[in-house]
Amino acid sequence: MIYMDASATSFLKPPQVEKAVCRSFHTIGNSGRGAHAPTLNASRLIYDTREKLARLLGIADPARIAFTCNATEALNTAIRGTVQPGDHVITTACEHNSVLRPLYRCAKEGADLTILDADQKGYIDYDDLEKSLRKNTKAVVITHASNLTGNVTDIARVSAFTREHGLTLIVDASQTAGVIPIDVNKMGIDILCFTGHKGLMGPQGTGGIYVREGISLPPLKSGGSGVHSFDKSHPSDMPAALEAGTLNGHGIAGLNAALDFIHKTGVTAIHKKEDMLARRFIKGLSSIPQVTLYGDLDADLRAPIVSLNIGNMNSAQVSDILWEDYEICVRSGAHCAPLMHEAMGTARQGAVRFSFSYFNTEEETDIAIQAVREIAEI
Repeated sequence: MIYMDASATSFLKPPQVEKAVCRSFHTIGNSGRGAHAPTLNASRLIYDTREKLARLLGIADPARIAFTCNATEALNTAIRGTVQPGDHVITTACEHNSVLRPLYRCAKEGADLTILDADQKGYIDYDDLEKSLRKNTKAVVITHASNLTGNVTDIARVSAFTREHGLTLIVDASQTAGVIPIDVNKMGIDILCFTGHKGLMGPQGTGGIYVREGISLPPLKSGGSGVHSFDKSHPSDMPAALEAGTLNGHGIAGLNAALDFIHKTGVTAIHKKEDMLARRFIKGLSSIPQVTLYGDLDADLRAPIVSLNIGNMNSAQVSDILWEDYEICVRSGAHCAPLMHEAMGTARQGAVRFSFSYFNTEEETDIAIQAVREIAEI
């Protein structure tokens, strides 16, 4: 089997991730719920993981990171906690439904929403940010990289706009955390939402949210926190403010081990290999006339994602053939990115997405090229 669906989840993981998860079943209890060895082990593990995430993402205070189940929960927390009825928020057609649907809900409840158009290459016009500004504009919510095209957003340019006008910048790093270097301070990011199971190579059911000092988000959910049990309201201090209930300690144990691998290998080295494989794939397909590739394929910085179509074939049919005849795992359809498909003209056909990981090889990439070529010849 050749797995090329890393944008959906990291099926291929460092071997120490599995070992760490298995070991945690025999070592950790419930963090913050007691003073015995198992609960202290859990608390130390979770704190250590916060520190490793902070070091990876350029975050000065690890306590500004709260763990979530995934990026979707993080984005809902950020959006629902920032955008209120009467506020105006700007987003883009490049977004995943984990951004769009919470914003649609905010709009239904009385917020104003502007969605910046994307061109056929999947890019927004950054000048449209200034054109969209209103007196009641509160925030910009934007992806760091498209899960469909691999295009990377110029976050520095967006943050320059948000800083000039005193807006909150919420960034979806689902496709870039662990894949492309991120420094929240240098990039001017106020709130960063990420998942643990994609580029960070951890287990599913893990993720997190960074909230800049000076910003306070109301909790998406409230309940047990292990502290201030007699208070009627949930604690307001980070990270407890956004961590109601028992954390996924076993998943965080795996994420901790994955972060060790990422720190040792280096995000730059990881991206260099993944980018090399993606560009090798693009080059191999460029001479096949029936194949249409999407996004900016010549950009200096891209996420390792390549989406394509073969003639007029339905994307689901192509992915079925890739699996049944070649045992290649890819993702077809709309990729939870409906507005991007509309911008590229692929709303009906969908697209076939290949997404590469550090553990893919050049040989696998060449096999995938040959598979696409053979399907195109049919």
